[in-house]
Parts: sequence; structure tokens; C-alpha cells
Amino acid sequence: MQEMGSNQMDIKDFNAGSYKTQYEYKSFMPSPINIDWQVSDSGIINLLSEADIKLGELNAFSELVPDIGFFIKMHVSKEATTSSRIEGTRTNIADAVKKAEHVDPEKRDDWQEVQNYIEAMNDAIDSLSSLPLSNRLLRNTHAILLQGVRGKHKQPGAFRKSQNWIGGATLADAVFIPPHHNDLPELMSDFEKFLHNKSQPIPHLIRIGIAHYQFETIHPFLDGNGRIGRLLITLYMVSARLLARPTLYLSAFFEKNRLLYYDNLNRVRTHNELTQWLKFFLEGVRQTAQSSIETFRAIISLRQEIEHRAILTLGKKSKLAQQFLQDLYSKPITDSQETAQRLSINPSTALRLIEDFIRLGILKEITGYKRNRVFVFERYLKLFE
Repeated sequence: MQEMGSNQMDIKDFNAGSYKTQYEYKSFMPSPINIDWQVSDSGIINLLSEADIKLGELNAFSELVPDIGFFIKMHVSKEATTSSRIEGTRTNIADAVKKAEHVDPEKRDDWQEVQNYIEAMNDAIDSLSSLPLSNRLLRNTHAILLQGVRGKHKQPGAFRKSQNWIGGATLADAVFIPPHHNDLPELMSDFEKFLHNKSQPIPHLIRIGIAHYQFETIHPFLDGNGRIGRLLITLYMVSARLLARPTLYLSAFFEKNRLLYYDNLNRVRTHNELTQWLKFFLEGVRQTAQSSIETFRAIISLRQEIEHRAILTLGKKSKLAQQFLQDLYSKPITDSQETAQRLSINPSTALRLIEDFIRLGILKEITGYKRNRVFVFERYLKLFE
């Protein structure tokens, strides 16, 4: 095993770790990652270059989009939905942007988990202005993620004090057993130092690719490791200023390639194939950045069509209609009561405004009811599905 902080290590020569005998089982003890990394594989170097170019294009686009904060909220909602779905929740982005009372009762637990993820992500991004990306920040984020949901009894906000495992009903038939909890202080200290090791100038995307693998291998929490580990990717990119705004989220790529995601992570542990994991990760960054650029292009086109044509036909009401449209960009499913509250107008004015938007083809009613109706900005919502 490599000693912490010593020697040069080419990614292709990385040894992921070894098994450590515990009472009646063996846990995996990962090698430290805060070492002097070298990258010689031409495939990684080429993919890194392509991913960097796409990130630059995405940053340029994010600076061009007016009021980008509205659209970032939708990106966060999509990330929360897909990252939670990887872990088994059964929800979609349409559910995520609904009020609780509009969600089917059997989906409300899943809905709440997604709302927690949204809150955790937003709080973590805000915290980066005053806190470094650190174990402390990750624990704070974890506490929000698990508040009041199915994992609420699994030590929210604290690294585990007991052994966990992945797959199988017990330790005896587990697919993978992460390191013993007594090893967590040393491992998480090494992990945190690696995130901030400026004396070791490894490219940022390589650093966060390695960090994500290591975090998932350590599995420092009793629950929520997958979601926190994927959230970590965006947080690192924002803190390292790879992203001008938090506009790139990899969970959709990981969900689409779910088996490859898990297999590539696992093969680092079983076959030391860090090179293959990093190629998969970098391809994910490249594809996701391209997808985000295309989404922003579609948003700009839709905005121009609606704001420069449809809204202007409303004459004196166009100013209020513009405010309503801006609100729909961050919350594209609404009802008349919510619209009245958010725009500070009376319910009858809200209903007339909604009817104008239906007539213009902007909104569509989705319940079929005559009362308690719910409306969706469908063309916009579909850009994030």
C-alpha cells in the first residue's frame, strides 16, 4: 500500500487497496489518494481535453443566459430526481416541482427525499462562499439530506460508528464491505487533504474523478453515500471554479449507464482499473456538458418565442404576465392559489392570468378536474426530462 503523501504514482499503476481481517469478515482498506499522481495514458489525456473544452463552452453559455438562477433551480431539481432514483426512489421531475398536496400519497416519501436533496444541494453551494469543500461541509449536507426521511435514524450528519456493507442481506453475503469505521478518521483526513493539495497539480477533473471513487469506496455514512458522492462532484467543480455557475450534474449520465457506473467503480477495487473509471467519468462530463449546452439553447429559443411574441399580445397585462413567466421558469407546475401567493395578487386575477396562458399555449391543465386544478408549463418542463 502507498504511504500517504509519498512517491509518484501513475494512474495505470494504482493499487486500490487490500482486505483487512475483522471479526468473521474482511473489510476493504483503500489505498490513500493524497499522493503525487502522474497521468500518462493518452486516452485519459484526450478525453480530459475534450471534457475541458465542453466545460468552457458550457460556462460561456451560462454567462449568456439572462436570469440563469431560475434555470439552475430546474437543473438542481433534475439532479435531485435522478440521483435519488439511482438509489431506488420512484419519482420524476414533474413530481419534484409539485406542491406536496399535488403528489400521489404513495409517492410522498420519495418526494420528500428529493426535496431534501434540493435543499441539501442549495445549502452546500451557498456554504461554499464561507466554508471550504470539507468533511464538515459534507456532514452538514448529509444532515439535511436525511432529515425526516427513511434514513433519519442512520446518524444524519455524522460519519458512521459501525460497519456497513453493499449488496446482500448481511455481512456474510455482502457484495462489498467498505473499510472498518475505526479506519475512517485516517481515510477521510487523507480524502480531505487530497481535495485541497495545491502542491500536487493534478487536473481538476482527474482529481474529482478519483475523489468520487474514493468516497464511494470509503462509504463514510450509514446511508446516503451515493447521493452525497454525486453531489460532491458539482460542489468540487464550483469550488475549484471549473464551473462559473452550478450548471453541470452527472446523475443523469450515471442513471442512463447505471450498470457501467457501478461496474467501473467496482473494477477499481477488484482489478485496480482506475484508468477505465476515469475514462468513463470524463466521457460523462463531456456528454453532460454537451447536453446542458443543448438544454440552454432550447431554453433561449423557447424564451424568445414566448417573451417576444406571446406575452406581448397581452397588452397592459404583459408586465404581470412576464413576472408570472419568470416564476414558472423555476416552478413550472402551479395552481391558482399558489400563483396568487407567489405574485402577491388576488385569486381571481391569478385565474385570469392562468387562462390567458392556457389560451396562448403556454400552460396546460393536467388533472381534468373542475376544481383544484393544476397547470403545467409542459414545453419547458420537457427540456429537463
